[in-house]
Amino acid sequence: MARLLIHGGTVINPATGLQKNLDVLVEGERVVALGSALSVPDALRVEATGCYVVPGLLDMHVHLRDPGFPDKETLKTGTQAAAAGGITRVVLMPNTRPVVDNLETLATVLDTAHRDGVVWVHTTAALTQGLAGLERTDMAGLAKAGAVAFTDDGKTVMDPVLLYEIFQTAAKLDVLIASHCEDHHLVQGGAMHRGEVSRLLGDVGIPALGEELVIARDLLFAADTGARLHIQHVSTARGVQLIREAKARGVRVTAEATPHHFSLTDAAVWTYGALAKVNPPLRPEADRVAVVAGLQDGTLDAIATDHAPHTLAEKRQGLTQAPFGFVGLETSVGLAFTHLVHTGKLSADQVIAKMTVAPAQILALPIPQLAVGAAADITVIDPDFEWTVDPGRFFSKAGHSPFAGAHLRGKAVATVVGGRLVYSEREGLRT
Repeated sequence: MARLLIHGGTVINPATGLQKNLDVLVEGERVVALGSALSVPDALRVEATGCYVVPGLLDMHVHLRDPGFPDKETLKTGTQAAAAGGITRVVLMPNTRPVVDNLETLATVLDTAHRDGVVWVHTTAALTQGLAGLERTDMAGLAKAGAVAFTDDGKTVMDPVLLYEIFQTAAKLDVLIASHCEDHHLVQGGAMHRGEVSRLLGDVGIPALGEELVIARDLLFAADTGARLHIQHVSTARGVQLIREAKARGVRVTAEATPHHFSLTDAAVWTYGALAKVNPPLRPEADRVAVVAGLQDGTLDAIATDHAPHTLAEKRQGLTQAPFGFVGLETSVGLAFTHLVHTGKLSADQVIAKMTVAPAQILALPIPQLAVGAAADITVIDPDFEWTVDPGRFFSKAGHSPFAGAHLRGKAVATVVGGRLVYSEREGLRT
């Protein structure tokens, strides 16, 4: 049985509060020992001196475009990108072609992931058929078949009667609704945040109110039905405050922030154009600061990338015509450490918890652990590794990013999935 020794690092296990210099020995698919100066001559050795050794990271909001859009991404290339970013488990959104709104497509996604995936893959399923917002999906059947949450991500169910029925069903089944909050009537036609930069660029803009109205509505539905609600990619100060107040009232709500919403503002669109076009859009500095504050006080539970690849040709169509979204799997650790840890906003263990324990709890998945007997899904992070983002070196098919040229401090330097070293900074992918 293959053995792997991770030597010299600081083990951080957020689930138990452990933070100690320990070697980690992996045998097969399990962690079999934690100790000081372990000597295992026949083991593959990963040198982790100066690094954090943590449970494998979990990204709960990922678009891998498979099936349907192989020019943008596939389950193979997307999970390779995840491994290179230190992420051992991803949760897919259902806006593929065909949409994950039926048992057959869900099974196809999971089967393809099992065959081609480099990391573990879960998937969500749609709230409505075809993401059209008109007819409910079979939530009970899809949940039984493996869907870990339900979302029309990329779109919003605008019919309040239908949505209330969905919340009632979700409450009965105790399944999670993940909400993309966007009032289509208010945001139609905009390509970026409505504000000073959009006026200078001549774009009609997307008002913050379009996000906040839907957050408020969904919080009321969750409060009334008792359903579990997760607010995706929160981007506005008032949105953060609405969630904060709802939590104080006992509403069963969780929320996530993306690295781009805590590290960039709408000024990036002035510099990068459509490469920085994303939905919800990048907001002004006051909103960015509020998102960071939400991460600090626990209003925003998790960090998730909303990895959303598109081809460079699509992004070159210009701000108005280009699709929303950009990649994030390979930059999330660097952005989190650069903008949160090294600025003193959050500690390393807090950031790691928001990328491991918190998303697992939200999705009712097993809590990632780094302990004897635990599954050997492990990420090694060098908090002081300095690097410059070069999208041309991404494993994702989308070789572009608004972070191109950014100087970051902190990087995943080794990724272990199921006891196998699948990525190392020195050797690249090992699949």
